[in-house]
Amino acid sequence: MPERRSGTSVTSSEQPATASGPGRVLIAIYAIFAIGATSRALVQIATRFDEAPVPYALSALAAVVYVLATVALARRGVTWWRVAMAACTFEMVGVLVIGTVSLALPDAFPDATVWSNYGMGYLFIPLVLPVFGLLWLRRTAPRRR
Repeated sequence: MPERRSGTSVTSSEQPATASGPGRVLIAIYAIFAIGATSRALVQIATRFDEAPVPYALSALAAVVYVLATVALARRGVTWWRVAMAACTFEMVGVLVIGTVSLALPDAFPDATVWSNYGMGYLFIPLVLPVFGLLWLRRTAPRRR
Protein backbone atom coordinates (compact mmCIF):
# COMPACT_ATOMS: atom_id res chain seq x y z
CA MET A 1 0.00 0.00 0.00
CA PRO A 2 1.51 3.35 -0.95
CA GLU A 3 2.23 5.92 1.73
CA ARG A 4 1.11 9.50 1.14
CA ARG A 5 3.52 12.35 1.66
CA SER A 6 2.69 15.93 0.73
CA GLY A 7 0.82 15.13 -2.44
CA THR A 8 3.15 12.40 -3.67
CA SER A 9 3.00 8.70 -3.07
CA VAL A 10 5.82 6.29 -2.52
CA THR A 11 5.42 2.54 -2.75
CA SER A 12 7.67 -0.05 -1.18
CA SER A 13 8.43 -1.46 -4.61
CA GLU A 14 9.85 1.91 -5.70
CA GLN A 15 12.21 2.07 -2.73
CA PRO A 16 15.53 0.27 -2.97
CA ALA A 17 15.76 -2.26 -0.15
CA THR A 18 18.01 -1.17 2.70
CA ALA A 19 18.68 -4.88 3.31
CA SER A 20 20.19 -5.45 -0.13
CA GLY A 21 23.82 -5.37 -1.23
CA PRO A 22 26.08 -3.52 1.22
CA GLY A 23 23.06 -3.04 3.46
CA ARG A 24 23.35 -6.69 4.49
CA VAL A 25 26.84 -6.08 5.87
CA LEU A 26 25.59 -2.97 7.64
CA ILE A 27 22.73 -4.93 9.21
CA ALA A 28 25.12 -7.67 10.33
CA ILE A 29 27.38 -5.15 12.04
CA TYR A 30 24.41 -3.44 13.69
CA ALA A 31 23.16 -6.85 14.87
CA ILE A 32 26.56 -7.65 16.40
CA PHE A 33 26.54 -4.31 18.20
CA ALA A 34 22.93 -4.85 19.29
CA ILE A 35 23.82 -8.18 20.88
CA GLY A 36 27.06 -6.89 22.38
CA ALA A 37 25.62 -3.66 23.78
CA THR A 38 22.53 -5.42 25.14
CA SER A 39 24.61 -8.12 26.84
CA ARG A 40 27.03 -5.60 28.29
CA ALA A 41 24.28 -3.33 29.58
CA LEU A 42 22.35 -6.21 31.17
CA VAL A 43 25.43 -7.47 32.99
CA GLN A 44 26.47 -3.98 34.11
CA ILE A 45 23.00 -3.07 35.35
CA ALA A 46 22.44 -6.43 37.05
CA THR A 47 25.80 -6.59 38.81
CA ARG A 48 27.24 -3.09 39.30
CA PHE A 49 24.59 -0.46 38.58
CA ASP A 50 25.34 1.44 41.82
CA GLU A 51 28.99 1.95 40.73
CA ALA A 52 28.20 3.96 37.59
CA PRO A 53 24.46 4.37 36.99
CA VAL A 54 24.70 7.01 34.25
CA PRO A 55 27.21 5.16 32.04
CA TYR A 56 25.34 1.88 32.48
CA ALA A 57 22.01 3.52 31.63
CA LEU A 58 23.66 5.04 28.55
CA SER A 59 24.91 1.56 27.57
CA ALA A 60 21.32 0.35 27.78
CA LEU A 61 20.16 3.28 25.65
CA ALA A 62 22.83 2.47 23.05
CA ALA A 63 21.63 -1.14 23.05
CA VAL A 64 18.05 -0.05 22.33
CA VAL A 65 19.25 2.19 19.49
CA TYR A 66 21.30 -0.64 17.95
CA VAL A 67 18.38 -3.08 18.16
CA LEU A 68 16.02 -0.54 16.61
CA ALA A 69 18.47 0.32 13.83
CA THR A 70 19.05 -3.37 13.07
CA VAL A 71 15.35 -4.12 12.77
CA ALA A 72 14.56 -0.97 10.81
CA LEU A 73 17.39 -1.51 8.32
CA ALA A 74 16.26 -5.09 7.76
CA ARG A 75 12.65 -4.11 7.06
CA ARG A 76 11.19 -2.68 3.88
CA GLY A 77 9.02 0.38 3.48
CA VAL A 78 9.03 4.11 3.94
CA THR A 79 8.10 3.96 7.62
CA TRP A 80 10.96 1.58 8.43
CA TRP A 81 13.34 3.73 6.38
CA ARG A 82 12.32 6.71 8.51
CA VAL A 83 12.81 4.72 11.73
CA ALA A 84 16.26 3.65 10.54
CA MET A 85 17.11 7.26 9.67
CA ALA A 86 15.99 8.43 13.12
CA ALA A 87 17.94 5.64 14.87
CA CYS A 88 21.15 6.31 12.94
CA THR A 89 20.83 10.07 13.47
CA PHE A 90 20.22 9.59 17.20
CA GLU A 91 23.20 7.24 17.34
CA MET A 92 25.46 9.77 15.60
CA VAL A 93 24.42 12.55 17.97
CA GLY A 94 24.77 10.20 20.96
CA VAL A 95 28.29 9.14 20.00
CA LEU A 96 29.38 12.75 19.48
CA VAL A 97 27.79 14.08 22.67
CA ILE A 98 28.74 11.17 24.95
CA GLY A 99 32.20 10.97 23.37
CA THR A 100 32.81 14.66 24.01
CA VAL A 101 31.39 14.65 27.54
CA SER A 102 33.34 11.52 28.49
CA LEU A 103 36.58 13.20 27.42
CA ALA A 104 35.75 16.58 28.99
CA LEU A 105 34.43 15.10 32.27
CA PRO A 106 36.15 11.73 32.73
CA ASP A 107 35.05 11.53 36.39
CA ALA A 108 31.44 11.38 35.20
CA PHE A 109 32.30 8.13 33.39
CA PRO A 110 33.97 5.86 35.94
CA ASP A 111 33.29 2.98 33.56
CA ALA A 112 33.12 3.00 29.78
CA THR A 113 30.00 2.93 27.67
CA VAL A 114 29.71 1.90 24.04
CA TRP A 115 29.76 5.57 23.01
CA SER A 116 32.25 6.99 25.55
CA ASN A 117 35.51 8.26 24.11
CA TYR A 118 33.81 8.05 20.71
CA GLY A 119 33.72 4.26 20.91
CA MET A 120 37.45 3.86 21.47
CA GLY A 121 36.87 0.59 23.35
CA TYR A 122 35.18 -0.72 20.20
CA LEU A 123 37.85 0.43 17.74
CA PHE A 124 35.84 3.62 17.01
CA ILE A 125 33.27 1.56 15.11
CA PRO A 126 30.44 3.35 17.00
CA LEU A 127 31.75 6.61 15.54
CA VAL A 128 31.84 5.48 11.91
CA LEU A 129 28.89 3.06 11.89
CA PRO A 130 26.18 5.75 11.89
CA VAL A 131 28.03 7.60 9.14
CA PHE A 132 27.86 4.51 6.92
CA GLY A 133 24.27 3.92 8.02
CA LEU A 134 23.20 7.44 7.11
CA LEU A 135 25.05 7.29 3.77
CA TRP A 136 23.35 3.99 2.94
CA LEU A 137 19.96 5.36 3.95
CA ARG A 138 20.55 8.37 1.73
CA ARG A 139 21.28 6.03 -1.15
CA THR A 140 18.17 3.96 -0.49
CA ALA A 141 15.90 6.92 0.23
CA PRO A 142 12.31 6.54 -0.94
CA ARG A 143 11.77 8.04 -4.35
CA ARG A 144 8.89 10.40 -4.98
CA ARG A 145 6.79 10.11 -8.10
